Amino acid sequence: MSKIILYHGSDKILSNPLYGAGKTYNDYGQGFYCTQNIELAKEWACPTFDDGFANCYELEDKGLSFLDLQSEQFCTLHWLALLISNRRFDMDTPIMRQGAFYLKNNFLPDISGYDLIKGYRADDSYFSFAQAFLSNQISYFQLQNAMKLGKLGEQIVLKSQKAFNQLEFKNYEIAEGKKYYNLRLARMEKAKAEYKNSLKDSDITGLFIRDMILGDIKNDDPRLR
Repeated sequence: MSKIILYHGSDKILSNPLYGAGKTYNDYGQGFYCTQNIELAKEWACPTFDDGFANCYELEDKGLSFLDLQSEQFCTLHWLALLISNRRFDMDTPIMRQGAFYLKNNFLPDISGYDLIKGYRADDSYFSFAQAFLSNQISYFQLQNAMKLGKLGEQIVLKSQKAFNQLEFKNYEIAEGKKYYNLRLARMEKAKAEYKNSLKDSDITGLFIRDMILGDIKNDDPRLR
């Protein structure tokens, strides 16, 4: 038996998170989104200058099924397929619509049987990187590099009633809005600046979404690893 310490950034103290109460249009669908990094939780708690709260929990993970989207069996396209399926994208060009259809048909993981999911958090910067890839503006290699910029963070999402039953509220810390809003903004701006700098050298021979669609590239293609 092991226990995981998790933090949830919010404008409220959440001593009793409720299963089924989260937003539907979130990265991995409805669930309770947490991080193992208290500083990130404080940033996520402060989307404005108002103070927020980093709620702390202890999760007993015995018997819980766990999907790690950053394990070797998955690639960035699996994360993106999930994001497309759950978040609202403006698919205003034919290539974006075809790309979304292709990704959902070839890379969408079945997450229905899992209690926990771990993966990237789609902050504004990550979301813009994903849109650029779907628009055929950047290659798959450039997208992979962009995901590592700014250390925008990973999240662990509780998806089942069983997981909620094994979650225990411990305490909370106040996140000072003036401090953590600026830290959050600086982190995202750093990622965007590094992203723009990384695009100075074009990836002419790289794999773009159009190439993947036309080549009907699947998950077993070595170029995706």
